[in-house]
Amino acid sequence: MKILSATQIREADLYTIQNEPVSSANLMERASRLCTEWLLKKFDEQYAFLIVCGNGNNGGDGLCIARQLHDAGRNVEVKIIHPAKEDSADFTHNLERLKNTTVVVDEFTATFSLRNNLNTQKIVLIDAIFGSGLTREASGLSAEAIAAMNNAPFTRIAIDIPSGLFCDDNSASSGDHVLRAEYTLTFQFPKLAFMFAENAQFVGEFHLLDIALHPTFLADAQTNFHYVTHKGVKQILADRSKFAHKGTYGHALIVAGSEGKTGAAVLCSRAALRSGAGLVTAFVPKVSRDVMQEAVPEAMTITADEEKFISGHIPASKFNAIGVGPGLGTDALTANSLKTLIGEQQVQMVWDADALNILAENKTWLSFMPAQTVLTPHPGEFDRLTQKHSSGFERMKSQLEFAVRYNVIVVLKGAHTSIALPDGTVYFNSTGNPGMATGGSGDVLTGVITALLAQGYSPVHASVAGVYLHGLAGDLAASVQGMHSMIAGDIIENLGGAYRMILEN
Repeated sequence: MKILSATQIREADLYTIQNEPVSSANLMERASRLCTEWLLKKFDEQYAFLIVCGNGNNGGDGLCIARQLHDAGRNVEVKIIHPAKEDSADFTHNLERLKNTTVVVDEFTATFSLRNNLNTQKIVLIDAIFGSGLTREASGLSAEAIAAMNNAPFTRIAIDIPSGLFCDDNSASSGDHVLRAEYTLTFQFPKLAFMFAENAQFVGEFHLLDIALHPTFLADAQTNFHYVTHKGVKQILADRSKFAHKGTYGHALIVAGSEGKTGAAVLCSRAALRSGAGLVTAFVPKVSRDVMQEAVPEAMTITADEEKFISGHIPASKFNAIGVGPGLGTDALTANSLKTLIGEQQVQMVWDADALNILAENKTWLSFMPAQTVLTPHPGEFDRLTQKHSSGFERMKSQLEFAVRYNVIVVLKGAHTSIALPDGTVYFNSTGNPGMATGGSGDVLTGVITALLAQGYSPVHASVAGVYLHGLAGDLAASVQGMHSMIAGDIIENLGGAYRMILEN
């Protein structure tokens, strides 16, 4: 799914109006109807709705929703402010229609107040002040309204985008005058701003409402930003052949483990097996050998020269893909082994965890990394590779520049794990949950991506599908264990369910 800019969103609306064809007012009615249906399903008859509208098209959405809720028998009140010099045509049209109902409408030109006549404490507060076209921070009466809404003891719902939040880049915003929504009902596709941790306090949980914008425009629109969906991953994953054998699905090498961290090698190897690699071999220090053979009997084991950490030559030549880093440690002899691996590598690799920490201490190696090597840092590891960042948006820009400069794929782990490609494209993941913030989760991801590479998937497809599978397995695990009790092994045990969910639906 494409993530479009504010300008492209306006163009998509206009193209739909001109080519469906549909009137602007009817397109607004369509979008508002989806919001209304969501609200009616979410909140029962005990709740009343207080809707705060600006005088642009986002305010028009709010007025339209108010009328639809009223027609459904719900108690509704509307408050209007006028941040723009002129009312939009669709705002005016829907205001006239709302005047034919019994909905109370208050217009504010002075100090804003949320006092209402709804006679209930169960109130849903709906924000329809500003839409995705906002270009400057809220001020004046609009800022007053946003502050009052943020301080109100009501559930807050934003229509399309929280008022005060910019659609794309919020790095110049103070954040002082942005609505803090529990839910955001956004149209057609997510906004780029929704992908970054610093904006989570404003966006809350967002829901995509498909308002059927014209498919020709959506197909032709050019963007570097994409949102990974079930449909997209299903198109990547292949069914298994009746006459396949273990050699058909590749041999993955997992280079992992050190004294006290053999568990990382176990998790990574088990994940690679569960993700479909035909064969998995773990290259581990001697101290890890017995644990590996007992914990993962399906995997083969090769031991390094040293007792407690990886050292010596890594026998990479006979494998189809290599995953390196989980629980590795940063001993100088381990670093020497990785340096040699870079020079000798003939197959695709995934670098994670301590392999990235070693790389951060030896940045000149980056220029020699094989093309499309997959790096899977968390934000701290990425900052060590690059520099400190003040926001997720700024880090994403660095991530993209890094991927292009070194011709690698950077999988930056987070709530919406982002996958930056050397061609300048970024994919944001849509699966996963906070329960996955647990030790070993990243080791599992390394195993998943390595297994897909071993099976012959391209580095791009292995990264996009691997991240999605990993997150979906985490969602399935959370549905059983709960997010507070999940461990990394739960993710592994649900990889089979994730595969089935994608391939069978």
